[in-house]
Amino acid sequence: QVQLVESGGGNVQPGESLRLSCVSTGRSFSPYMWNWYRQTPGNKRELLATISRRDDHNNVADSVKGRFFISEDAAKNTAYLQMNNLQPDDTAVYVCSGEGWLNAAPVEYWGQGTQVTVSS
Repeated sequence: QVQLVESGGGNVQPGESLRLSCVSTGRSFSPYMWNWYRQTPGNKRELLATISRRDDHNNVADSVKGRFFISEDAAKNTAYLQMNNLQPDDTAVYVCSGEGWLNAAPVEYWGQGTQVTVSS
């Protein structure tokens, strides 16, 4: 069974940084595309960043561009979201997903999310 597990969230003050990790565990599944989202109560899920090995692209949403950076370590089956200069509006649950192929079928798996709280 494939599981995506996020870590690295926490409580920080405005201006501080966090690095979130998302690792794929369980059955052999190596995503060719990783996505990071965030969600706050009452709001729809916001796509923050995508990295794709399939077509070698790396996109970050305009709302966080210049502060958030996505990367991956394929050897560790892990994606990262570096978040700098965090602000209270960044408070949310951050969720990763991984897209790839499993048993010749396209699949997407989701993590449970990690809470990030920014307050002074």
